[in-house]
Amino acid sequence: MIEDVKVKNTRPRGRPIKVWVYEAERDAIVARAAQAGLSHSAFLRAAGLNQPIRSVFDLDAVSDLAKVNGDLGRVAGLLKLWLADHRGFGAKPAEVEQMMKEFRMLQAEILRLMGAALRRC
Repeated sequence: MIEDVKVKNTRPRGRPIKVWVYEAERDAIVARAAQAGLSHSAFLRAAGLNQPIRSVFDLDAVSDLAKVNGDLGRVAGLLKLWLADHRGFGAKPAEVEQMMKEFRMLQAEILRLMGAALRRC
């Protein structure tokens, strides 16, 4: 007796469509589906219905940028702490202020890049 196997988060099965492709085309489809984090069927369905295909790599890049942004914030915090403890020792105030402005500019650029990457997804 065959038991009913319940598979979560799947679409009801409909009718398959066969697509004949060359080996190189198949390899390209398989690679693009993997980049998008989709099954072959989900990728081809989205492409065939002209739906946006989100790339897993874009989301990974946003995650990496968020980590860099956090690291940059921690470095700026350490610089502020150093300034509070060693006021004017080892660096000119104008140089430190310029560095703080550059930190803020870098953080703004990172946030802009993160937003652009998310909009592409």
